[in-house]
Amino acid sequence: MKPISPVIPAQSLFDLTGEVALITGASSGLGVRFAEVLAAHGAKVVLAARRIERLKELEKRLTNAIAIPLDVTMRDGFPKAFDTAQKAFGTVTLLINNAGIGNDTMFLNTSAEKWERIRQTNVDALWHLSQEFARRVIEMEKEAAIINLASILSFRVTPGGAAYCVSKAAVLQMTKAMALELAQHKIRVNAIAPGYIMTEMTESYLNSPESDEMKKRIPQRRVGDPSDLDGALLLLASKRASAFMTGSIVTVDGGHLTAF
Repeated sequence: MKPISPVIPAQSLFDLTGEVALITGASSGLGVRFAEVLAAHGAKVVLAARRIERLKELEKRLTNAIAIPLDVTMRDGFPKAFDTAQKAFGTVTLLINNAGIGNDTMFLNTSAEKWERIRQTNVDALWHLSQEFARRVIEMEKEAAIINLASILSFRVTPGGAAYCVSKAAVLQMTKAMALELAQHKIRVNAIAPGYIMTEMTESYLNSPESDEMKKRIPQRRVGDPSDLDGALLLLASKRASAFMTGSIVTVDGGHLTAF
């Protein structure tokens, strides 16, 4: 029988020194928090989003960070983004597919243009960016990880959110499909499925009376803070902590799915 491995102290278990992380949607909300957490644990961070001014502000606050403009709906720009990251820090070994948009339109009222925009941002971008990432790390023979942002609405649906729910269900299945095929290349693919988290994108709704009934259905009787995702992020980012995890979906929702 193989000897039991020694216990790794938490500070070493979640030490990301040597990792180069590219985070999409890094100009606001969860993307900003993810960048701060990964940088605080030793990773070099590539901040990618359309709003370069915001990225530059975040870049100044972090150690070992670089801001690059990236529109995830324009896949022709993906190779340049990875080339820029590699020139600055070396091969990207951790991809955080965080960029995403929501919708509040009923199925029958969702225009073709809105559906295309949601699909391109929430689904197509993950597919194409992950392909570019995987091909590069395979060529470099690196161990790597992809973390996708799913949602509790990957599992359930809510009125007025049809397009978003469908797109996030696709993220869940994409995570599992990529995990299955990329495991042989030492690339782990997992996802975080947040519940309702207070961010710039959600604060208008979550601070309104319209959200009161929804909050009552959350067992913990509160919405989440971006910091509530820190542990899940570090777990999936660390090749020591989650070495035997791939195709997993980590739900962080205050128990919401149990009482949806």
